[in-house]
Amino acid sequence: SDAYHLELNAPGRTKEEFKIQVENGLLTISYDQKDSKEQEGVKQIRKEFSQLSFKRSFTLDDKIDENGIQAKYEQGLLKLYLPKKEIVANQPKQISIL
Repeated sequence: SDAYHLELNAPGRTKEEFKIQVENGLLTISYDQKDSKEQEGVKQIRKEFSQLSFKRSFTLDDKIDENGIQAKYEQGLLKLYLPKKEIVANQPKQISIL
């Protein structure tokens, strides 16, 4: 396999609410939802959300190409694509004699 795939089940969110960062080989995914209260007219439709946040960290091994990591959020799943670095075979190096 040339990549790892990571999926987090997180329904009812928007992609803007997630923060994903990589620092010193640590991939951190966090989510922060602020209070949201809504009231509508006579029908009294009320929506209340209390603060909900999470943070998950994953240690990346040195095979992962940190610059190539991609993330997308669709149908309640946050999906991360973690490509492996291309392994460059060491070619014998010819040393010229001066």
